[in-house]
Amino acid sequence: MVDSPHGKVRIGIGLVGARSVPELGPEFHEFVEALEKSSVDSLWLADLISTPVIEPTIGNTWVAARTERIKVGTGVTVLPGRNPMLLAAELASLAVLAPKRVLPVFGIRAASPADRQFYPAPGRLAALFEESLLVLRRLLSEDHVTHHGEFFTLDDASIVPRPERPLDLWLGGRAPAGLRRAGRLADGWLASFLTPEETARGRSVIEDAARDAGRTIDDDHYGTNVWFALPGTDVDAALERAAAQRPDVDPRELVGIGWDGVAELIRRYVDGGLTKFVVRPSAPITDWSAYLDQFSAELGPLESG
Repeated sequence: MVDSPHGKVRIGIGLVGARSVPELGPEFHEFVEALEKSSVDSLWLADLISTPVIEPTIGNTWVAARTERIKVGTGVTVLPGRNPMLLAAELASLAVLAPKRVLPVFGIRAASPADRQFYPAPGRLAALFEESLLVLRRLLSEDHVTHHGEFFTLDDASIVPRPERPLDLWLGGRAPAGLRRAGRLADGWLASFLTPEETARGRSVIEDAARDAGRTIDDDHYGTNVWFALPGTDVDAALERAAAQRPDVDPRELVGIGWDGVAELIRRYVDGGLTKFVVRPSAPITDWSAYLDQFSAELGPLESG
């Protein structure tokens, strides 16, 4: 068990691209059944339209319907270019059907240049993102919303049903502007491709920005993606992908190599103030049942609370 003064340590699994996702259909169904029997806390689906993965809103709804305890998250949902009003209705309905199991995380643009054409975003991207997030939050928490902004207009709008408790809306991002935005607007932060030392500094920036905005973020609402190179796979390829994302740092600071390596990386992140983790395998998994059993045995004991 890893103790943290910031709250419960929880570890989920993330699927990204064709490198790791099970085949659609029966194989994915078998994967979800095995996931429910494991100690894995949550499943996170990626918003990657032009790769062979399930769209996260649809996929999370399907997973939530077929499980009783698995939390479902997005890593991350591209918000600009989506209709925030309809997205609010979708998230609200899912949260009513699967209470306390829906974990939305939003980003400002698609990770892949090829995907960006699918999210037409008129005007200034940052401004559109912030207004979209405001509209989304208000619709998820208020009975009636009137909003006249630069991009959206609503008069006495409401969505039903809504969950009893408004959803926590997390943001991704690692640039200074994105960290400050998380402090001003988010309920939590999910980092990616940052070293343990960088996430510790990022948490401080977010806390300072939240304080300046007269708000607070729950102490245990800070997390990160953790990239995992499974023993026996192409470790060099995993390190090369990390280096492509962050050529300015040693990729071994970003990738956990083997079960011991990913466990040690999680411990270092915990020391820097993070408590929520999404472990993403960087190579295809040939036997998901065996992988989840080992995941539970190796990483489950790190969870606390």
